Amino acid sequence: MNQDYIQPDNWSIIEEGFDVERVKSSESLFSIGNGAMGQRANFEEHYSGKTFQGSYIAGIYYPDKTKVGWWKNGYPEYFAKVLNAPNWIGIDIEINGENLDLAKCQSVSNFRRELNMKEGIYYRSFDATLANGTEIAVKVQRFLSLDLDEVGVINYEITALNSDAKIVFKPYVDAGVHNEDANWEEKFWEPISVKHSGNEAFVTARTYKTHFTATTFMQNSILLESSNLSVAPVSVQETKDKIQFSYEVAVTKGQTTSIQKIGGYAVSMNHENTIIGAKNSIAKALEIGVSQLTENQKQAWDKIWEMSDITIDGDVKAQQGIRFNIFQLNQTYLGKDSRLNIGPKGFTGEKYGGSTYWDTEAYCIPFYMATKDQQVARNLLAYRYNQLDKAIENAEKLGFKNGAALYPMVTMNGEECHNEWEITFEEIHRNGAIAFAIYNYYRFTGDYSYIPEKGLEVLIGISRFWHQRATFSTYRNQYVILGVTGPNEYENNVNNNFYTNYIAKWCIDYTVEQINKIESEYPSDYTRIMNKVKLSQAEILEMKKVADNMYFPYSEEHGVYLQQDGFLDKELITVADLDKSQRPINQKWSWDRILRSPYIKQADTLQGFYFFEDHFTKEQLEKHFDFYEPFTVHESSLSPCVHSIQAAVLGRMEQAYTFYLRTSRLDLDDYNKEVEEGLHITSMAGTWMSIVEGFGGMRVRNNQLHFEPKIPAQWKGYSFKVNFRNAIVKVEVKQEGTNVSIEGNSDVDVFVNGESQLIK
Repeated sequence: MNQDYIQPDNWSIIEEGFDVERVKSSESLFSIGNGAMGQRANFEEHYSGKTFQGSYIAGIYYPDKTKVGWWKNGYPEYFAKVLNAPNWIGIDIEINGENLDLAKCQSVSNFRRELNMKEGIYYRSFDATLANGTEIAVKVQRFLSLDLDEVGVINYEITALNSDAKIVFKPYVDAGVHNEDANWEEKFWEPISVKHSGNEAFVTARTYKTHFTATTFMQNSILLESSNLSVAPVSVQETKDKIQFSYEVAVTKGQTTSIQKIGGYAVSMNHENTIIGAKNSIAKALEIGVSQLTENQKQAWDKIWEMSDITIDGDVKAQQGIRFNIFQLNQTYLGKDSRLNIGPKGFTGEKYGGSTYWDTEAYCIPFYMATKDQQVARNLLAYRYNQLDKAIENAEKLGFKNGAALYPMVTMNGEECHNEWEITFEEIHRNGAIAFAIYNYYRFTGDYSYIPEKGLEVLIGISRFWHQRATFSTYRNQYVILGVTGPNEYENNVNNNFYTNYIAKWCIDYTVEQINKIESEYPSDYTRIMNKVKLSQAEILEMKKVADNMYFPYSEEHGVYLQQDGFLDKELITVADLDKSQRPINQKWSWDRILRSPYIKQADTLQGFYFFEDHFTKEQLEKHFDFYEPFTVHESSLSPCVHSIQAAVLGRMEQAYTFYLRTSRLDLDDYNKEVEEGLHITSMAGTWMSIVEGFGGMRVRNNQLHFEPKIPAQWKGYSFKVNFRNAIVKVEVKQEGTNVSIEGNSDVDVFVNGESQLIK
């Protein structure tokens, strides 16, 4: 059974009722972020039950030494850990001498959480009877400011219900935190200083090894019946990495008191002196005021939704699902800083480590191209260009030369930091996704300038890698690529993975095409690049020979390209015939058994059919879909979205809708039984694609925007916007027809079901 406690709502994620068994799951689902920092929805007050405390700062990481049983040449020396940052949200509460702890209260009632996605604000409320019999009502509001992205705000309100009460607020900042995901159980933060002045406190700590410095700060105001009491803390407790204030408030029965806590981080990535940076952030927040900061937050999210919203009529769970995905994508990355990227867990957990996977290029860039200014997507491309030298170093460590570039599977700064050999050494298809993103960016935005300025150097490095990685087989009289892992990570060390071979061929062909174009149309850039990379015509011809003679395994019997050479040697038992008690197989089976099985973690051969749809006929897609989908267990978060798109292309709307629900509610309904570890952020971009590219049928062909919209039977209609070449195109799909409108560039040609649209 999947979880089913999130209340259906068009604009909010809502939980009603307190259940200790779902606290950690809700901490993930109600996470908040603003692109620069984020945090799980941990309780502000102390909680002695099971919890996963987590706050995170974008770009701050720790190189945790690799832990393996048998070291192999080429292993990365470390696995980059997303750091659990110092905790600023904590507010211990004492009422009539009793600590507030929901795990130890006599009773908890009327418990409710709401993550209001329209506003970007997290709300929590409950009534509690403490062990001493005191009854209280609590209301909490928290948000991370989009305008002041170093600042977060908490308003924690307590009402005495059955008696007078002495309430003690004990807000704190604590740098003595640990990562749940640590190889050697080390602490990652070195305390430097603890300072306070009036109602402000600052804890400065530095990461070991990487030496990022962060000053975590707080400023507190105490209110009684909404009036500021202008009180100072009655006591201050300090350790080397923590500071805690205490404020005492006497309330009569029925009265309400609250603490407003402003907190956040100033980091050395942005400030020469982090304490001064922290003080300036507090001053700006106080000048604006909590009330206006709250209003500004709502307005900032209004602007985001104006461009990125997708509306679905007639299906509340589907509507809630897509907005949750869009909301989390915007919380994770807003494109303001080209040093940052999109981690697979965002700010919701520590699993996987690193900030950049191939997910960014394969799944996320389309979302950001279509819903933001094109500079946001360009920044994601520039991120890879800026790490090209590291990609060349990574390839050199594995024996490649002459400027061949292998981008890392997982990275923070361009170095490979993934320590599973079958991924680090063999899942080399990631290189192809980076090249495809360059092509996709130009195709969608019409901005070719990136390729002569930066992109061609990346393409040449990647193509040099494919040239050297391929082997000429005298047996086949073709080039083969041996010992790889494709997108389907349930097959390791296989030969001639179709997707890998196909994207390698495409990369080389596309690179040669761009070399010729730049030589003809951008001669000064051509000269600069060729002088820098020292690429000869002889080397280009050798690369092209590899592309022109690439081997692709094929079954005449089944009429399909084989996922890899040995796929038909497996016992081909479909998922339908797999005992449900054995699912998910990654939690029930040994890895040896998984590798020998025919089961596919995610779209593999079909990933190639998705990327290169125009290279294959619909009949070929149908044959491959029908052959591979029955063996696909979809135990990767990246799988259902691709299958939803392709099912829609084939007109199989019930199947497309089923896959859509799975991808959009993957975390809300916890399909993979792991949501307590964090959300699947990058797959959420795939959810967006499943509507826009799947049900919306959006494609870019010959510099034109085409739609072939379809409506699932469960929907009355839907609408979305895309930013295409400086034109905002709005698509409204209803049972009675499709309406398209456009703002901006009048030269944009839009086609619906093959017919040119007269757009006003």
